Amino acid sequence: MTTLFSHRNSDGNTSQLEHWGIRSETGTLKDVLVGPIDFYEWRSGNSTSRRHLGDGVQYDLDVAKAQYNEMLDVYQQADVQVHYLKANQHQPYNVFARDSSIMTPWGPIITQMFSPWRRSEWLTVTEFYLAQNIPIYDVVTAGPFEGGDFMLIEPGVALCGYSGERTSPAGIAQVKGWFEKEGWEFKDVKFDPHFLHLDVQCVMVAERLAAVCTAVVPDHLLQWLKAKHIDIIDIPYKEAMELGCNIVSLGDERVLIPAESYTLKEQCRARGLTVFDPDISMITKGGGGVHCMCQALKRID
Repeated sequence: MTTLFSHRNSDGNTSQLEHWGIRSETGTLKDVLVGPIDFYEWRSGNSTSRRHLGDGVQYDLDVAKAQYNEMLDVYQQADVQVHYLKANQHQPYNVFARDSSIMTPWGPIITQMFSPWRRSEWLTVTEFYLAQNIPIYDVVTAGPFEGGDFMLIEPGVALCGYSGERTSPAGIAQVKGWFEKEGWEFKDVKFDPHFLHLDVQCVMVAERLAAVCTAVVPDHLLQWLKAKHIDIIDIPYKEAMELGCNIVSLGDERVLIPAESYTLKEQCRARGLTVFDPDISMITKGGGGVHCMCQALKRID
């Protein structure tokens, strides 16, 4: 039954959206949802931010805002229409728009955040989709599930990680069941909570090309990616923990990569990709990169 918060067909065969939706992480990006920087501050909810807070590094919101705008300039250069979530002083990590929803071919799924101080983000993102008349596919209700763990490898194939915290076994099982009823392959991967989200360890860069920290992901994931004929750029552990894998494919052989992701930038350029590399170091030290800060709304494969 179609409701305000779900137009998913319980038997599968849900209609794909005509003007919105994505089928992969690497199609040409046309529209993107970005979170606000206004109230962003570092919180100790992940290993990256705890490390920098422990080192006595000082956070500077003005610097973060300038770097955020540098990132937005890349989307303008790439002819991507940027949409924004509303700023809320009680949602300091709402800048990471990746987590509160995931986009599918059939519309967005509203997720369920793990951290108590992020749980209200579902309301802000739901208000955005309703205001834009973008039909919501469904809402995760079985347990925590966050967008940083989810990606569409290629049309018909989804990959999702879970640590038992940010994304729970119950949450991933619910979403997996929806995708499998739609006829999609859904690969799930368990990992240690130390890595926060799967997109700290593995992200698609371009069609059949992924950035992966091979030292930490399970062997069965590497084997699965190779079976899909996906080439792998190996990212050193130290760079991965500084969000060296956390990038955005813009499609058409273009990629948005943080300035400090040295290995990935070099390897992408060697493969002939166009690289945009803004400095967002004041933001990443809080535990999220350019991939975390966006949710694709429309891609063309």
